[in-house]
Amino acid sequence: MMHIVLISGGLASFEAAKRVIEKYGREETELWFFDTLIEDDDLYRFLRDCEEFLSKRITWFVEGRTPWEVFRDKRFIGNSRVDVCSRLIKREFLERLLSSKFDPNSIILYFGLEWSEGHRISRVQEAWKTRGYDVEFPLSWDPILMPSEFQDLISSYGIQIPRLYSLGFPHNNCGGACIKAGIKQWTLLWKTFPQRYLWHEVNEQEIRRLLGKNVSILRNRRNGNTKPMTLRYLRWRLKERLKEDGSIDDYLRSLPDSWPCSCFVGSVNESLRLEDVNHGEN
Repeated sequence: MMHIVLISGGLASFEAAKRVIEKYGREETELWFFDTLIEDDDLYRFLRDCEEFLSKRITWFVEGRTPWEVFRDKRFIGNSRVDVCSRLIKREFLERLLSSKFDPNSIILYFGLEWSEGHRISRVQEAWKTRGYDVEFPLSWDPILMPSEFQDLISSYGIQIPRLYSLGFPHNNCGGACIKAGIKQWTLLWKTFPQRYLWHEVNEQEIRRLLGKNVSILRNRRNGNTKPMTLRYLRWRLKERLKEDGSIDDYLRSLPDSWPCSCFVGSVNESLRLEDVNHGEN
């Protein structure tokens, strides 16, 4: 039996990998990382530190496209409901790799979801078991940890915490520019990495012109009406707040928290269905 841990570059998936190796050994464990090509530079440093600590090489996979290249190819901008990027770059890519390398009965997949994410755990179990794969969640094993404990735990191993966490991001994926994260995380990205934000803004504008549609990653839900909100408009709104208040920190604190990364959570079938339903909007 081969034990495959999906490494995201985050704290939770690292702790999941550590637990699987402790339980089953290095020879029976593989660590797989899927690179979106828009990651924060410090993520790669963290992965190297993880390899050294675990004495286990991480297997690197690259589908070959960035999320924005996927959006151009699919003529569809991903959003909080439809993550066409992670479906193609991660989930479908993972399925192809598994089917070419293994009998489903010979492997177990491990995900770094925390015990408190019961709804996500159920979705992952359902999605992969319909394809014949067993899945497990090492963070539901004893000792049970609270999300707030992970940073101190990883630091106690002598590993430097990825910088996105110290800047306030809830995960260490896609350079802090997750399409599913919402306004709070994109506001934080503009505050901490304005040039990175502008790169995504330019890509969004290019695809809007290509499609000739009023489409965007984000949604403006003011006054009970839901409309597309472009990254350009959000940046303008943030600059206006900055002029008025001198800071956007209070605004950041007022926004709902962003979710942790969930690239492997949705099923392929669910993503295809939602993509089909939303093509009219997008």
